Parts: sequence; C-alpha cells; structure tokens
Amino acid sequence: MYLDDVYVGMTFELGEVTIEKEKMLEFAREYDPIPLHLDEDYAKTTRYGGLIAPGVMTFMTVWAKFLEQDPFGDALIAGASTSIRWQKPCYPGDVLKGRATVTKITRRNAYNGVAEITVEAWNRKGELVLTDVTESVVKYRA
Repeated sequence: MYLDDVYVGMTFELGEVTIEKEKMLEFAREYDPIPLHLDEDYAKTTRYGGLIAPGVMTFMTVWAKFLEQDPFGDALIAGASTSIRWQKPCYPGDVLKGRATVTKITRRNAYNGVAEITVEAWNRKGELVLTDVTESVVKYRA
C-alpha cells in the first residue's frame, strides 16, 4: 500500500499474542538481564509480585502482529522513529490484543512521506499495557 492509500484514522486490528515465559526469560537473559525479569524469588518481593516481561520484548511481540499484515509492502522504505510508553507490566502467560492506527501523515517530498502509526495493546482485563508511536517512511505512487 502506498502512502496515497493511507488515511488518518485507518486502523489495523492485531491478533492476540501470549507472553510465553520461556521466550521472555530467553529475551531477558540476552537483552535485559535484571532480577525483575529473571529472578522469581526476587520478583516476588517487589510490588509486581512476580516476574514481569521486559518492556521492549512486550512491544516487539505486539509489533510483530502488525508486521504480519505487511500493510505497506514494497512501499515501505524504512522506520524513522519509535516512542514506547508502558502503562502496566506484563506477566508470563498474559494474552495481549492490539490495534494500530494511522494518526498522522506528513509529506516529505514528491516521492515519500511519513506515516505515524500508534499501536496500543491491552491485556485480558482490558487494561492498556503499552502505547507506541512509530514513524514509517513510505513511498508515494510516482
């Protein structure tokens, strides 16, 4: 899909994803090795009451569902930025559901522009767990 086909308010419903404990631990060991993600005994003593998933892993799990839809296909040039805000922790076994919405379109030149995509994810309780705003550089039809 070219940027010509995109409009503010366009939404993409994202399928459910589960925060799998083994994947969470593997990610944490490699990229975010802090006790809150790896040490169950320690995590039980915190206000979270147990292990929580690394925030970036949580976002990437939801973002992968957006990418599966491949909305821009070959018209996608590159990512320009991303800004993630975590509102609630995610625990092993949590099931998340997300939505991606085009929130802004900016023309850069005759060939491409930026599509701002806001991704939101909720847990099964309906609590918003994260919000991300990503800017993607996308081609216009030439």
